[in-house]
Amino acid sequence: MTQANSTKVAIVTGASRGIGAAIAERLAADGFTVVINYSGDAAPAEALARVIEARGGRALTGNADVSDAAAVRGLFDAAEAAFGGVDVLVNNAGIMALSAIAEADDASLDRLIAVNLKGTFNTLREASRRLRNGGRIINFSSSVVGLLQPTYGVYAATKAAVEAMTGVLAKELRGRSISVNAVAPGPTATGLFLDGKPPELVEHLARMAPLERLGAPEDIAAAVAFLAGPDGGWINGQTLRANGGII
Repeated sequence: MTQANSTKVAIVTGASRGIGAAIAERLAADGFTVVINYSGDAAPAEALARVIEARGGRALTGNADVSDAAAVRGLFDAAEAAFGGVDVLVNNAGIMALSAIAEADDASLDRLIAVNLKGTFNTLREASRRLRNGGRIINFSSSVVGLLQPTYGVYAATKAAVEAMTGVLAKELRGRSISVNAVAPGPTATGLFLDGKPPELVEHLARMAPLERLGAPEDIAAAVAFLAGPDGGWINGQTLRANGGII
């Protein structure tokens, strides 16, 4: 456990499984007290909290749909009540729905905007008001913003907006020593990513990057840990493309 982080508190949204769970585990191992945000089923989040605590870490679970501004305020309230304040926000929560722009339906468009864009905005607004000085904000974009693949139009648009807000907020928080960055993963071997894909497609995606493999959730967690930790303190307003060189 890193002594410098032993009193710092990190909220990780969408942290009950996949990349979010890997981030929560890594930050806890690095000494942060972790607030595991989830929306829906509490069981995976509670199980993750028990794992972290069994390893000597500190964790709290918090149910909040990030698209609901009041729920986000409640998440920060709970973290402050339990631990006295918040130092790090990791905006991992997000959804993906793919279709050609011509075929996109209004419901999918609205939901992508609500979670990926408004959800990030909601947490950024709250963090801007409540994060302790010297804190870190780490948003999540996607390397599809650069790849510009067919069927990813609306999803990529929401993530491009996140990158824009990242750069703007980094400037708006001048004087508080709070850095604001984004991580943009490429194809990553999570259950959500692999589900329904035939092996040949997975192999093709794995070989697209020069390193010729899919990312692992731990690879993305390591990038987040760098930005959240002492070695990432001079990085600000940037998007780190953690994708094995795919773009």
